[in-house]
Amino acid sequence: MPFKLYGYKDEGLPPEEVVPAELAEITLVAGPAELRQIASFLLHAAEGMEAKGKTWEHEHLSDRMPEFRSSPHFVVYNPEAGE
Repeated sequence: MPFKLYGYKDEGLPPEEVVPAELAEITLVAGPAELRQIASFLLHAAEGMEAKGKTWEHEHLSDRMPEFRSSPHFVVYNPEAGE
């Protein structure tokens, strides 16, 4: 199954009114150190999915790495969660 990308434009809407749209492309603007941190986060998420299976639902980069709190939200979601 190919992975999917979702996102939305920051238009200042309240969270309950935001509807993510499927994206065809993303551009990640980051330096080498940030990319390594994000890669580490993705590896951690993959390990969590493997260890916990369907009970591992999602994780936010900023929750795992507080230095990304002022960055756009980056969330990994388990496609098998809730099945």
